[in-house]
Parts: sequence; C-alpha cells; structure tokens
Amino acid sequence: MAEQHQSLAKEVRLFRNNRSQAVRIPVEFELPGDRALISREGDRIIIEPVRQSTGLLALLATWEPLDDEFPAIEDMPVEPEDIF
Repeated sequence: MAEQHQSLAKEVRLFRNNRSQAVRIPVEFELPGDRALISREGDRIIIEPVRQSTGLLALLATWEPLDDEFPAIEDMPVEPEDIF
C-alpha cells in the first residue's frame, strides 16, 4: 500500500508567469527532483513527483513514436528441405 503523508493545509498566493498561472510551493511541501506530474480531480489540483525508473519500459516511454511507414516486403514461405 502506498505511503501517504497528510499535512495541514497552508494558504499560498497565486501569480502569473507569462501565460501560466503559478504557485510557489512552501518548503514543507517541496517535491524531489526537477519534474512533477499535475492532474485535476474535480476542483482539486494534484501535484506529485515524477518517479525515476531505470527499467526498459521507462526508457521506451521516453522515445518518440516513428512517423515512417515500413515498406511492404514480399516474404515467400521457405521451401521444405530434407536435411537427413
């Protein structure tokens, strides 16, 4: 079961950063690393750290999909061969 930390709520000020709304995260709510995931559940905004994974699936998830279509290849069935 995932460990959950509950903290008392703290009021913070919202501000503008170019065309984005931003909030300074107080030190007691600081997240590790330099990236986070943000999502919305109703009127709540949830910010959580991006978990670094070193597995193959994590690596593949970072790759951009190929836009190229592979050419059709005529692949004839192999003829049976008597090897004895």
